[in-house]
Amino acid sequence: MTLLILYGNPYFVSLPPVFIRRYNAWMNNVKYVFVTGGVTSSLGKGIIAASLAKLLQAQKFRVTIQKFDPYINVDPGTLNPYEHGECFVTEDGAETDLDLGHYERFLNVNTSQANNVTTGRVYKSVIEKERKGEFLGKTVQVIPHITNEIKNRMMLLGNTGDYDIIITEIGGTVGDIESLPYIESVRQLVWELGKSKVVVIHLTLVPYLASSGELKTKPTQHSVKLLMESGLSADILVCRTDRPLGAEIRHKIALYGNVYPDDVIESLDVCTIYDVPLKMLEEGLDRQVLKKVGIDSENEVDLFHWKDFLYKIKNPKKKIRIGLVGKYVELTDSYKSILESFIHAGAKLHTQVDVEFIHSADINDSSVDSILEGLDAVLVAPGFGSRAINGKLIAVRYVRENSIPFLGICLGMQIAVIEYARNHHGILGADSTERNPNTDFPIIDLMTKQKKIFAKGGTMRLGSWDCTLSEDSLVAKSYGTTSIRERHRHRYEVNSQLVDQIFGENLQIVGVNPETDLAEVIEISNHPWFVGVQFHPEYKSTVSQPHPLFVSFIGAGIKHRERRNTHL
Repeated sequence: MTLLILYGNPYFVSLPPVFIRRYNAWMNNVKYVFVTGGVTSSLGKGIIAASLAKLLQAQKFRVTIQKFDPYINVDPGTLNPYEHGECFVTEDGAETDLDLGHYERFLNVNTSQANNVTTGRVYKSVIEKERKGEFLGKTVQVIPHITNEIKNRMMLLGNTGDYDIIITEIGGTVGDIESLPYIESVRQLVWELGKSKVVVIHLTLVPYLASSGELKTKPTQHSVKLLMESGLSADILVCRTDRPLGAEIRHKIALYGNVYPDDVIESLDVCTIYDVPLKMLEEGLDRQVLKKVGIDSENEVDLFHWKDFLYKIKNPKKKIRIGLVGKYVELTDSYKSILESFIHAGAKLHTQVDVEFIHSADINDSSVDSILEGLDAVLVAPGFGSRAINGKLIAVRYVRENSIPFLGICLGMQIAVIEYARNHHGILGADSTERNPNTDFPIIDLMTKQKKIFAKGGTMRLGSWDCTLSEDSLVAKSYGTTSIRERHRHRYEVNSQLVDQIFGENLQIVGVNPETDLAEVIEISNHPWFVGVQFHPEYKSTVSQPHPLFVSFIGAGIKHRERRNTHL
């Protein structure tokens, strides 16, 4: 039985799933845009999706984006950062794909658990329903049971009545065996809802061959052919290229791609991802999408603040160098939100932030001076495990003793506490039980609620939590308030039973969770700018709202650079 709301009245009815989806689409009048990719991965489907959403949002449409990932993990929370880059955390505690970070940064709208779906989550849900007998003894198959589950999730946000347009990014590339159920689900939705409600955008690559001196359309042709072999036709082709396509190439792609020339959108390489919305506006991507679903928008595309942000990025008045000390620096996507937060805050301060990636394994007592000397500020990044921790400890001691602005995030904060206990108080055995379970001084310990949890996936302290700041603290001044709410992703915390032995006049706990009294923020009062936070401020920084902590941190870096130049 299914609950239907008809003219405000509830009715329980027994209807085929296809009817329910058609009914919901009719009642909510939501349009669905799907973004697929071909030829190769990492072409930028997430940026294209976010850029389109930004253009539609700028025309007063209510829009959101969701990502469907084909891997069998239930979520990326247990994936190594080298495998999949950063794990982004939403307000409601979902561990999601890093593209959701792009969605939030472009739109300044929070995403949720519903915005990221994986094959693992889909199959887990279907299997649980089968175990409960919900399929009434039917043989459970990819079609229709898996595809029905996928389609229901594709339409979930649209059924809320909160949005006019839902953009769905399909992970992977067309032709991957893992992506087939998603492509099939989109094909079925086109048939169920009709072309007036669904638009399919296919992102592809048009490479340039230097040996022949020409752009080659064959990869795009093959990619479109694979898509059509799956029963799905692209309505719009977005072509990644490093040089203009030209009218002849566009016409050729349109002919072989079975679209009109106006539906071939050129996506030139740009110097920053924040240029892409303006490029897509020039190409008319938003106009073509609205035309396909029968919407005649008369609203002006208001991108004044976006253009102002871009101007500040490209015309900085100052420049600073920040060292990012981490364990996964070989893949910079591991710290994607931090890097974007630097850009947002830098633009607000008219400052170009040059980031130097420093592997903590490269730092030792003899190398630390040559590696960190000359930096204007240092951030010690989050991470897990015991590998390369010593380098982080040495880095923190160096910046503390040399009055270099410091920001420690999650593990970075914990390292700062351990370093202070060892080198200021002489408690050489101070450590984290994550790295040394038998330490005599577990200043960082597993949270009490975590000690009976053994499953790894989705069991950390996740999502948004309240924090109360000390009124006269540097961090409170940065935020402009003493009551904040930030996102977390961790299992270990400062051990409240040992805080009296290391915190005091200089090292202070200036932020606590009001419910648990756990330490969330630390500062060193006799240092120009030394802050550690247990939460992840980078998750909440957006183009229109740079995070105040990053703004303050970069401001401290600017002052440090000016002081150093004065003494030269």
